[in-house]
Order: sequence, then C-alpha cells, then structure tokens
Amino acid sequence: MAGILAWFWNERFWLPHNVTWADLQSTEEATFPQAEDLYLAFPLAFCIFMIRLLFERFIAKPCALGLKVQANGPQKAQPNAILEKVFTAITKHPDEKRLEGLSKQLDWDVRSIQRWFRQRRNQEKPSTLTKFCESMWRFTFYLYIFTYGVRFLKKTPWLWNIRQCWNGYPNQPLMPDVHYYYIVELSFYWSLMFSQFIDIKRKDFGIMFTHHIVTVLLITFSYVTNLTQLGTLVFCLHDGSDIILEAAKMANYCKCQKLSDLLFLTFAIVFIVNRLGIYPLWILNATLFELYEALGSFPFLWVLNMLLMVLQVLHCFWSYLIIKAAYKAISKGKAGKWNPLHRVVSTGLDCKDGGSTGSLKGKGPFLRQEVAKDNLSDVESSSDEEETGPRSKTPHSTITANGTGGANGTNGYLTGGTCSEEH
Repeated sequence: MAGILAWFWNERFWLPHNVTWADLQSTEEATFPQAEDLYLAFPLAFCIFMIRLLFERFIAKPCALGLKVQANGPQKAQPNAILEKVFTAITKHPDEKRLEGLSKQLDWDVRSIQRWFRQRRNQEKPSTLTKFCESMWRFTFYLYIFTYGVRFLKKTPWLWNIRQCWNGYPNQPLMPDVHYYYIVELSFYWSLMFSQFIDIKRKDFGIMFTHHIVTVLLITFSYVTNLTQLGTLVFCLHDGSDIILEAAKMANYCKCQKLSDLLFLTFAIVFIVNRLGIYPLWILNATLFELYEALGSFPFLWVLNMLLMVLQVLHCFWSYLIIKAAYKAISKGKAGKWNPLHRVVSTGLDCKDGGSTGSLKGKGPFLRQEVAKDNLSDVESSSDEEETGPRSKTPHSTITANGTGGANGTNGYLTGGTCSEEH
C-alpha cells in the first residue's frame, strides 16, 4: 500500500518543478493542507445528512404545513392483480399490442389501461411536501455557506486580484477559515453523492452524479496541492445562484406563482452571467493561461483544467435548458396573450393521452415543479397523467385525480381532462 500511495502521489505529477511535498509539510510556524485532513469530511458528511433529516422533519415540514403546501402524494392506481403483475414482472410501459390484449382480457378500453399504468408509475413519486422540505434544506445550507464565503472572501486579496492565488506558491499557509470552508463544502458534496440515490429521482441523475464526482475531485486535489485560494472563488461563484433556484422552487410549491416566476427569472440571469460569463472569463482564463505562466507546465495542471472544463460543459448544458424554458415561456405567452411569466409553458411537459397529444387548458406555472439545481438539478423524472383509471368501455364522465372532474389537484394547477402537468 505504501508503494501504491508513493506512486499515486508522485510529486512530479502533482506539483510544479522545484516544488516537493516537503515544501508543503506543516511546521510550528505555518500550517499547510495535508491529505489526512480530508478524512474528516466523511464523518462530517454523515452528520450533515443527519442534520438534514432533523431539519426536514422538525423545521421544514412545520413551515410547509403552515404555508399550506399540499401533503398528499400522487393519486394511487386502482388495485388490479393482472395489471400489477404486468407492471412488476414484465414492463412498466406496455406497447400497443400488449395494451390491446389487456383491453380484451379486462374489458377495459385502451385509454383506461394507459391511465392505470401512468398512475402506477406516478404513485411512488414524492409529494409536494417532500419536495418543499428538500428544497428548504438546500436553500438553508446554500444561504449559510454562501454568506460565510462572501464575508470571508471580501477581506482577502485574491478576490480582487486572482493572481494572488498563486503568488508565493507553495509558501501559502492554510488559513483556518479556508480549511473550514473546504471541509464543509467537501462534506456537503459527499453527502449529496450518497443521498442522491434516496432523494427525489430526476431526469439528469447521471449528469448530476457526474457533477458531484468532478466537484469532489476538484476540492480534494486542489486542497492537497495547496490551490485552496482559487478553490474558494469557485465555491462562492457557484453557490450564489443555487440559493435563488431553491427559493424559486419553494415559492412554486407554495403556489406563489408570481414570486416563483420572478425568482426563476432572477436565477436564470444570475446563472448564465456566473456560469457562462464570470466563470470562463475569470476562473478558466486564470487557470488556462495565468497559472501556466506563473508556475509552468506540470501534469496536474492539465488535470485541473480538464475537470474545470467538464464543469463548463455542464454549465452550457444547463444554460441551454434554462434558455429553452424561457424562450417557450415568452413565445407561448405572446401567442396566448398571457403575461409571459404566467403562461402554461414548461420544457418536458408531457400531455399524452392514449398516444395522442392532449391540450393543456387554464393557467400553469412558468417554473416547473422540478426545475433544475446547480446547476438545474431538480429536473425530475417525468410523470404521466394523474387521471383516475379504469373505466368500462361504456362512455362516462372523466374523474380527475382530486375527484372533482376537470381539475387535477396534484399541485393545485388546472389542467385539461386528458392531460396533466408532469409529476
């Protein structure tokens, strides 16, 4: 194991020329980052996860109920042994041929069977209350850590001159505030990596998992190589927009649609300015060119830039989703003579019923309930129609999920009788 570690931490790979690990050893006069410090992140990540559970139960949930956030989940499918067997053992998305066979076997029409499968897929999805609690936890953490970062960084010279991040390298002692900032951020992202498997499942699960891995690697490697000052700038730049997104989602879950629209618009502007403007022109420019000029070329510098570029690719992808949602909102808003921020518009809105496209009636949210985090991370798995199933082949009135006929009550928005808003 010692040989493997010695090979992995080869100083000619990780450090510039004429710099060795001995130069980064802590002394009585100065403390430098040590790889062993990062072990503290694992127990702290577990503590953060436990704090989250307590926060969601004893703080977020009472707040949600006080704001009258809907507590019940999606409409449950009517019990049916035959359809349940097909759903669990064969397929959750039956094709047309199987639908026709089930229709003859059960004496139901095809559309009723489709509704049953949609409801069955949806019934395990979280309630609005659950999503509100998760968003409130993330909002609280991001607000805390962003406030801490701003208060700390405004007193540092490298916020105003990024070249200070490597001036005098490697003789840059580790400040206690930087150490705390790093360990808390690393612990939070470790907790996100593990909790992502039990949290609300989202469409961009793989992309977000990639983002978390890249972030953990960047935090770990920049700490060990004493590029922590640069890392604090990246932290603060990313955390600011996440606060606004979580606030927008909470407003949406509370049905404060105007506030949600305004917050989402603010989030879109801040996200695009930060991730497509400040990040490449300030951070990437410094690491690709200025850091190279100051320290010379060494292998880890290429790894560092590659990881930072992966983040930029993810930023571009999420910015595309945001711009696409905003464009649809504005274009449909004009076409329908509605205020663009209140027109029914959403990327990924699935209004299918029996294979044909339904019409969405009434007013709906500009911000999807599942609009994405840190980057649009809350883009959730699409759900289907929540209209109650099955009915006989004899025509009768359609009953919607809330039992009132014509209005789906999943999140308090009106939908047409043949389709509903996702999840």
